[in-house]
Amino acid sequence: MTSIKSIFSRLGKFLEKARMVLLNLGTALVLIFITIAIVGIFPTSKKVDPTGKVLIFNPEGIVVDQEAFNLADGFLSLFNENANQIQIRDLLEVIENIKADEAISAVLLDFSNTDFAGPTTLLTVTDAIHSLTGTGKEIIVHQDRMFTSDFMLSAAGDEIWVHQSGAFNISGLGGYRNYNKRLLENLKLTIHNYAQGDFKSAVEGNTRDSMSENDRLQQTEMLDPIWTAMKEKMAYRENVQPLDIQYFADNYFSYLPEAAFTNIKAATDFNLIDGTKSFPEFRNHMIEKFGENEDGDSFNSISLSAYMSTLDKPQDDAEENVVVITAEGAISEEALSPGVVGSDELVDIIQDAHQSEETKAIVLRVNSPGGSIIASEMIADELMEAKRKDIPIVVSMGDYAASGGVYIATPADYIFSEPTTITGSIGVAITIPTAEDAFDYVGIDFDGVVTSKYAGWDVNLPIDEDLDAKFAEWGNDAYDKFITLVASSRNKTFDEIKAIAGGRVWIGTKALELGLVDEIGDIKDATKKAAEIAELETYKVVYAGQEMSPEDLFFQELQKIFDIGIRNTEAYVFSKKFIEFFDTVMEDANLNASYTCTECLIEID
Repeated sequence: MTSIKSIFSRLGKFLEKARMVLLNLGTALVLIFITIAIVGIFPTSKKVDPTGKVLIFNPEGIVVDQEAFNLADGFLSLFNENANQIQIRDLLEVIENIKADEAISAVLLDFSNTDFAGPTTLLTVTDAIHSLTGTGKEIIVHQDRMFTSDFMLSAAGDEIWVHQSGAFNISGLGGYRNYNKRLLENLKLTIHNYAQGDFKSAVEGNTRDSMSENDRLQQTEMLDPIWTAMKEKMAYRENVQPLDIQYFADNYFSYLPEAAFTNIKAATDFNLIDGTKSFPEFRNHMIEKFGENEDGDSFNSISLSAYMSTLDKPQDDAEENVVVITAEGAISEEALSPGVVGSDELVDIIQDAHQSEETKAIVLRVNSPGGSIIASEMIADELMEAKRKDIPIVVSMGDYAASGGVYIATPADYIFSEPTTITGSIGVAITIPTAEDAFDYVGIDFDGVVTSKYAGWDVNLPIDEDLDAKFAEWGNDAYDKFITLVASSRNKTFDEIKAIAGGRVWIGTKALELGLVDEIGDIKDATKKAAEIAELETYKVVYAGQEMSPEDLFFQELQKIFDIGIRNTEAYVFSKKFIEFFDTVMEDANLNASYTCTECLIEID
């Protein structure tokens, strides 16, 4: 009896503490919300005059086409690793303002906390940064460590410095993937492959023990032109050639993000950087060049956020709209969120657009490697509904518009691709694992009563000849429908598209040659074309996005204020890699065919 009382006593104390924690947390959240509201209503800071100051240009977050917020997860979305998102149009607009702003005489670049959704986005921002040269503004760079994307963005700097105990590394593109065939055989799992397309390599990780020659070919033809474009951007400094960049990437390697003394010396010798400076040395260097700030503790500067607050948003009174809708991430029936094109919510956004009398044209910005077949079809269906109302549809392809990304582009009247866009991958990814051998090995048998031939069948049971034929027909029908849809949208025959389909990926410039796209251009070109097709003399470009409730806005602001996000700790990196590995082994157990191009995704350090 005493022990039972003790247990309930401890339980009571625990519940009391839990109640207090939740009460305190709720009170804190309410106070924060009130504070945010007050700050929003009564701004306390006045605009800072940028004249004579160094603009610290240090965007923090991942650069995307359209900011997304996981409305379904609420508080849990605070812990998203990509909490901070920077819309590329906002970044480019700020750079254009800097170029024209005579008050800004110098810019300090720091991209150490900037990530990119893909190579095309990185190249676009690089071009914009490089366009600052020749404007009379001094460009200075200082980072404690510098990697490929950082250096590419910084190569236009008049001065480039790194910390003497930091790192400098240029890596090429590409990498290695898991090939799990032997593992699955050892686990006695049988993989049934119904993928359609000789180049559709999304399923190879579970069906092979090495890369196929077809995948090697398409990966080479995809990565080489992107890497060539990147080397040209990095070879921006005087007496630096793309061959020098290649030599450095081949001969200097730094796995650790600090104490890369050999690489830093080599980068200095190659004229990639000017040398090293500690933070106190750099601070004194900048004070000497530009003077002290008002507090006398650093150089005379203005932050990026303070500078942005000085910019006035141009007002557009045009009554007719070209609406830009973004499909960014994996296409899914899940909620719209960072990295996920949630079909239900995106369909609502498209519907709202074509039901508005002010919408005269729609531009669909596609930055997706595809995903769910039914989710892709739902999006394409709603775009077709807009077309039935004589609203022109123009597609602008970003980093990726492959597989399902191509599928949702088929309603378009006109398609733009960027030079390094990765597109194509017209094929079907589907494998089905069955575990009958594994259960037989451990001595488990299955038996039962069914009222139809396949009632109760699941992946624990074998696939007989009839079921094998049905699954093969399933994959073939999905593939034929995909080809037929693309052929119809591109005014080509079934055989013409099938000849360039096969699940193969293409670079944007090659896609133009093949007739998969109509023109090479960016999002601005797409909006102009949409207005031209709609015969608009004056128009306003409207970016459609999620509608947020006050609660959603609260969590988003909380995210930004406290910069909450999972950092790259060793435990997080290990767990993430383990989960990714586990997913590649088990993802096919859902028995879903998909229009997915996993081989399209390129990581850049």
